[in-house]
Amino acid sequence: MRVANFNGGPGALPREVLEEAARDLLDWNGTGMSVMENSHRGPEVQAMAAEAEADFRALLGLNGDWAVIFCQGGASLQFAMIPLNFAGPGGRCDYINTGLWSTKAFKEARICGANPRLAASSEDDDFTHIPEVFDFDPEAKYVYITSNNTVRGTQWSRFPHNAPGPLVADMSSELLSRPLDLRPFGLIYGGAQKNIGPAGLTVVAIRRELADKARLDVPSMLSYPVYIKNQSMYNTPPVWSLYVSGLTFKWLLNTVGGLNNMAALNQAKSDLLYQAIDDSQGYYRGTARPGSRSVMNVTYRLPGEELEKKFKKESQAAGLVGLGGHRSVGGLRASLYNAVTLDDVRRLVDFMAEFQRVNG
Repeated sequence: MRVANFNGGPGALPREVLEEAARDLLDWNGTGMSVMENSHRGPEVQAMAAEAEADFRALLGLNGDWAVIFCQGGASLQFAMIPLNFAGPGGRCDYINTGLWSTKAFKEARICGANPRLAASSEDDDFTHIPEVFDFDPEAKYVYITSNNTVRGTQWSRFPHNAPGPLVADMSSELLSRPLDLRPFGLIYGGAQKNIGPAGLTVVAIRRELADKARLDVPSMLSYPVYIKNQSMYNTPPVWSLYVSGLTFKWLLNTVGGLNNMAALNQAKSDLLYQAIDDSQGYYRGTARPGSRSVMNVTYRLPGEELEKKFKKESQAAGLVGLGGHRSVGGLRASLYNAVTLDDVRRLVDFMAEFQRVNG
């Protein structure tokens, strides 16, 4: 029996996607071999990549003003690609720090020689909320945010619309979990291993007018214009990750019915779990402020670390896996990515109630 997978990443994949990938493993698309064995220069893989891009565009409503590229290096490589392409040595750029990943991105911009500054930060409040007041540099080339924070369980519900430059967003843990108003954004990206597919692929959507401003003295594999010009095929892409991601795009379009439906389901899942936390009379304690709570990553604590260890051990035995918090903060975390079902969350809520009854 498959477990309920609450891992923070790699996260759960839709069962239908896994079944289709398994059927195709030895003979994909009538080629007599796996998609992993097909040449990325061949017409079959080229068509697969084009279809995946078209479906991704359809999900987010991206028109021709946007380029879509598939990168390697995980989301973390984007920490360097962004300042290298759009800031350069001494280039001014703003960052809003809401946790571990935006902290890392800020540090990487410095390593790349840019001149980043903090327009806002919630670090002094232990990253329990999303800032609402910003001190923007009017000369900033871009403003960088992490839209959903897997470690601290916070998420942007409203994005800044008064930034001096285009918003650039790491959306790794929420991309394709809800519709997006992309008007303030110049670039969004996400590692595949949360809501999209296997690790190894990063999907980037970038406005062409922003890509046209990219610096040209960057290594080819770090250059957005190179990816765009070569349709993400400058070198061999992570074909398997791209293939499975394409299946997930189809699942979102055809089975789920689009991002509005996906968002409603995700909201129902998170509402159920947060209600269980709030109704526990303090036995379970959410770590994010209510107004900044993430729909994707629900972080919470028990009255003591020994109880948390017991909870993780017994929940795993009950087929509820991946409920430990990030190693940097501890505690508990349930990641409710798209492929996590409402029944999975019901199982978790029932387990939590019984655990409290026995151990409270």
